[in-house]
Amino acid sequence: MALDWMPRDNELKDHNLHPSPYWGTDEEAPNVVFEKRPLKDPEGNAVEGLYTAWVRMNNPRQYNSYTTDMVKGVIAGFENAGNDRSVVAVIFTATGPFAFCTGGNTKEYSEYYSRRPDEYGQYMDLFNHMVDAILQCKKPTICRVNGMRVAGGQEIGMACDITVSSDLAIFGQAGPKHGSAPDGGSTDFLPWYLGIEDAMWNCVSCEMWTAYKAKMKGLITKCVPVLKVDGQWVRNPMVVTDKYVEDGEIVFGEYKTGDAFKEARALVKEHQPQADFELLDAEVDKIVWRFANLFPGCLIKSVEGVRQKKKFFWDVVKNGNRHWLAANMSGEAFLGFGAFNSKKITGSDTIDFIKFRQNIAAGRLWDMDMFAEVMGEPKE
Repeated sequence: MALDWMPRDNELKDHNLHPSPYWGTDEEAPNVVFEKRPLKDPEGNAVEGLYTAWVRMNNPRQYNSYTTDMVKGVIAGFENAGNDRSVVAVIFTATGPFAFCTGGNTKEYSEYYSRRPDEYGQYMDLFNHMVDAILQCKKPTICRVNGMRVAGGQEIGMACDITVSSDLAIFGQAGPKHGSAPDGGSTDFLPWYLGIEDAMWNCVSCEMWTAYKAKMKGLITKCVPVLKVDGQWVRNPMVVTDKYVEDGEIVFGEYKTGDAFKEARALVKEHQPQADFELLDAEVDKIVWRFANLFPGCLIKSVEGVRQKKKFFWDVVKNGNRHWLAANMSGEAFLGFGAFNSKKITGSDTIDFIKFRQNIAAGRLWDMDMFAEVMGEPKE
């Protein structure tokens, strides 16, 4: 039976909530840049009418830490890309060779949000919305790690479906060292990526992992070289990339030590500003092409089936974590972010933890005098 009798309105509707007020350009900083790039076949040819959507954090002077407006930009980018009929996948990345994202903007945290718990609670509503926007995107999401993925940057990166990384990147948390807890996703996601003890250690230790260690542990899918020396690709020279045993332990993926590390660091410092992301982008293209050659409905249902495990615990605790993180802005976070923000004055980005614990053990009041005792002294 023919169905051409049914009325049809062929004008496509716009289902986006965001008319892109928070999307910027490279000349504007800090912001989030949104662009659509043509889908490429394996020979590098553009495919007509199909695209990848790139959501790029653009605050390189502050290691792509996200401001309040940048959080809004990430939300807009993922939600609009998810509704775009022509988009195959979303690429989440950042500007420059040094950092994907180091989390929330500590200057903004320290100078505006600290000791304003209600304000920070409203900010956390936006942060939770950002993680939700990534987890609920109706297209597969790829985190393209161009540099450090630390703290909140680690959390929003883990919200993505697949991660490919520069081998110069580092991965880890910073919350307990700077007055917070990794409750923006890490306490929910890491136990799914790692064994429970690795998840615990990564959450609480503030130890930074190399990209090779992250790959070995199963935290990311791929890491590739981005340094070229005399026209040749060079794997991160600071890291042990051949498995060998030292003191009874495999040290693959760990940083070298002593003079070997110093020499390698000097080489990286010389060449990293000219990092070449050709191999990284080739890996992104391979993954997207694989996605493009699958039924889109079956693909996103399969993706959602895996995402749901991350989303379950995130959804259970995100609101309670929001309230605690807000309340903490008048206590340890006030100290931690203040210390980080005053590093240029004191020379230290952390408080005196031992003195702080001694004051707590002595039952000291949490007041400005007690806080002043544990902050660093101004440099002469």
